Amino acid sequence: MTQVQTIRGPIDTAALGRVLVHEHVFLMNMEYTQNYRADFFSEETVSRAAAKLKALKAAGIDTIVDLTVLGLGRHIPMLAKVAARTDLNIIVSTGLYTFDEVPGPFAFYGPGLLCDAREPMIDHFVKDIVEGIAGTTIKAGELKCAIDVPGLRPGVERVMRAVARAHLLTGAPITVHTAPRAETGLVVQRVLAEEGVNLEDVIIGHCGDTDDIDYLMRLADQGSILGMDRFGINFTITFEERVRTIAQMVKRGYVDRLTLSHDCACWSDFFPSVEAYNTAMPDHHYLHIHQQVIPALLEAGVTREQIDRMFIDNPRRHFEAAARRFAARS
Repeated sequence: MTQVQTIRGPIDTAALGRVLVHEHVFLMNMEYTQNYRADFFSEETVSRAAAKLKALKAAGIDTIVDLTVLGLGRHIPMLAKVAARTDLNIIVSTGLYTFDEVPGPFAFYGPGLLCDAREPMIDHFVKDIVEGIAGTTIKAGELKCAIDVPGLRPGVERVMRAVARAHLLTGAPITVHTAPRAETGLVVQRVLAEEGVNLEDVIIGHCGDTDDIDYLMRLADQGSILGMDRFGINFTITFEERVRTIAQMVKRGYVDRLTLSHDCACWSDFFPSVEAYNTAMPDHHYLHIHQQVIPALLEAGVTREQIDRMFIDNPRRHFEAAARRFAARS
């Protein structure tokens, strides 16, 4: 049986249960939060977050993949405090989130740079997966990078190739933030394939932000899983369009290429307060899929069995197949 690393240690993939593949617990600009948001470090923040994750577990979700990596404010000590208060499995991630340049610690250090050396991000990501993150024994179980409307900027490409090489060295699967209306998922697939990544080990994130079925089929036909993972965010595409697109993809035979999620957080400094977040995006919470999306999918003709495949079978295959291919390479 394949094992997956969670914040409390490894578990068998059979124990993953129902999975939300693209979520966050805390999401922030760490420099800003350290200096201006003392409320983040409070007991109230921990207890509120734990309560939200407990409610998610009670609703039938067993695991979330927390895709908060460098650039998004990953804070392992606070995350560990929350995890200790819930039975929900939390898979943490490593990687780097940028739409353009790499951050300062990597800007001058690497191949052909001021300090010419082997790409340091590869070893950084591998260490997070194999040894633990930030001096802890908490190991990452997923890799993440990003590409958005600006396209394959030099820093974006550098991170993406480092993520690909860390994947080949560890077997940890990959999720990539993409901008579907700019069709950047196709760029992801080209670059990762050039690095030798099997595209079945990749989730193309935010595919739910488009209703372009032809684009989605092109991605799925290359083997990748599509993240229909921004439910509750209604300013890019409507709720009805998101549901209709999934129903159409299922009807065309792509149920094995789809996963569901929200891309939401318990706490974020993107808003001045939790109340402001809830007011601005009232549907963007962990129970939205349970309360609104599943009933809408059923009404659109998607069956319970097909929904389970998106929640259970496809995420489990994401981890198991990547581990199997890594074992074969090793």
